[in-house]
Amino acid sequence: MNEIWDCIVVGGGAAGLSAGLVLGRARRTTLVIDAGEQSNLAATGIGGLLGHDGRPPAELYALGRGELASYGVQVRSGEATGIDRGERGFVLRLADGTSHRARRLLLATGMAYLPPALPGVDELWGRSVFHCPFCHGWEVADQPLAVLARGDRAVHLALLLRCWSDDIVLLGDGPVELDDAGRTRLAAAGIEIDERPIAALEAAEGELAAVVFADGSRLARRGLLAATGMRQRDRLAECLGVDITGPGPAAEDPVGVDPLCRTSVPGVFAAGDLTGEMPQVAAAIAAGSRAAAAVVQSLAADDYGLPLPGVATGALSDD
Repeated sequence: MNEIWDCIVVGGGAAGLSAGLVLGRARRTTLVIDAGEQSNLAATGIGGLLGHDGRPPAELYALGRGELASYGVQVRSGEATGIDRGERGFVLRLADGTSHRARRLLLATGMAYLPPALPGVDELWGRSVFHCPFCHGWEVADQPLAVLARGDRAVHLALLLRCWSDDIVLLGDGPVELDDAGRTRLAAAGIEIDERPIAALEAAEGELAAVVFADGSRLARRGLLAATGMRQRDRLAECLGVDITGPGPAAEDPVGVDPLCRTSVPGVFAAGDLTGEMPQVAAAIAAGSRAAAAVVQSLAADDYGLPLPGVATGALSDD
């Protein structure tokens, strides 16, 4: 543990690899720790990513790791289990017993998605059962679709998915918890509501074929947009004491950052899904790039006395 990295990036997904690329090109010694748990690995392709539309996620990440290697950035497989703050930065501990020191830390571990707990979901998740219509809507366009959600979120998701199909049924797996205004809006868009309890999802050739209700009846559907919960993948944010946004349990809410991806703890940055970014690969790549640029500027401030303008100009400030 003699080497002190300029920055350790925890997370080898879209945000983390994007950050590593910017850091490497800025000639900053960088270590990326990749636990290999990217949320979109189940997807057959990445929808809506310019230049890579439809590319399998694993292929994109492999290409990214190759690009990072050409700039001297090291990517190591491992799971971060803890972190300590010291006089010279941070000490990151891994599950294999090794420790690594860094002047800056960039958290890009993403969030683990929590799909609905229904039989049949696991084999369909990331394909015909999905959480983001921008990522998967095109692939199921003009087919009979369903939305599984309740309350105001159900109205939002159902009306949004209406952009891709005119055959949509809102499922509540019980009461959908809508007021009259919500029901009226859905009816005006031609969206039906079905509040019967769901027993399982039925697949055919690896794709959704039908929703099976507790009474034994079936609703033929080719795609299902499901409201999902999320949780942080590890306890690093808790160990560091960074501020968390949102009213829920800390492990289920995003890490708070400013416009330059700085957390409340000096020297700690965060990017991607972990910060509540729109859950898309393109958004994560942009956030990783922005966070890395801020890290580079903060290091240059320490090393060379770089005067840094305020946030409004797009550069980092010590204020």
